[in-house]
Amino acid sequence: MTQPYNGWIAGRRGAGMDDVTSDSGKAVSAEAAKRQRVYLVIMDDTAEASRALRFAARRAVRTGGTVHILALVPKQEFVVFGGIQATIEEEARERAEELAIAAAGSVTSESGLLPQVSVKTGNGPQVVRDYLAVHPEVSALVLGAASEGNPGPLITHFTSHLGQLPCVLMIVPGTIDENGIDSFS
Repeated sequence: MTQPYNGWIAGRRGAGMDDVTSDSGKAVSAEAAKRQRVYLVIMDDTAEASRALRFAARRAVRTGGTVHILALVPKQEFVVFGGIQATIEEEARERAEELAIAAAGSVTSESGLLPQVSVKTGNGPQVVRDYLAVHPEVSALVLGAASEGNPGPLITHFTSHLGQLPCVLMIVPGTIDENGIDSFS
């Protein structure tokens, strides 16, 4: 499920329209729309993801950018009975969709931004890489670190592959509170 909530409506190709129209009706050049900073946040039900989303939304407001929210649905282990596996996978997807849509609603109510929401199934790092390949407009991948122990599997993976990322990696510290996020975003 990909729902463009970012407020930009692309002009029709081939009809001589090289402009993009914002939801306020103002014409913006296609080049200006491409230069807009896009912050990608990987959403789950952790405090780390919530901190990353808060930072990304506040940063997007301050830089005239937008937010993409990507909810990951892990690939389920094989179950002998296909019907049971399908039910498990569908329930996991529904939970991820609800979480992502709730997060988008929170961003919209707090910042006025209309984020783009996607829900994808598969291996976390690979899904993120695939998303970045399809969305070259993403300027930064924003992840939240755990407050204790291992910072998290995505941070561990992407910090060890920094040179291969097509965008900036921003990590929100796990011990920072909302006031701290607000002060440095």
